[in-house]
Amino acid sequence: MTTEAQPQRERLATELRDEPPESFRQLTPEQLATLAEALKRQRESRAAGLNEAAEEALKLVPALARGPVRRILFR
Repeated sequence: MTTEAQPQRERLATELRDEPPESFRQLTPEQLATLAEALKRQRESRAAGLNEAAEEALKLVPALARGPVRRILFR
């Protein structure tokens, strides 16, 4: 692995929350960066989707109880 790839490999490890597989050493720094960015965007998209779903679910809770329920669930 080249020294240029090391920062991108570390960035990918951060996004994976684990060390990348050994076979990823064959990827170029640009490929590693693209993969890390795609993982980051996917994680952000899922988080946004979960937040939207939680807000929609709160609509099923009576209006007076929504504030306390929101505080309990989303500390």
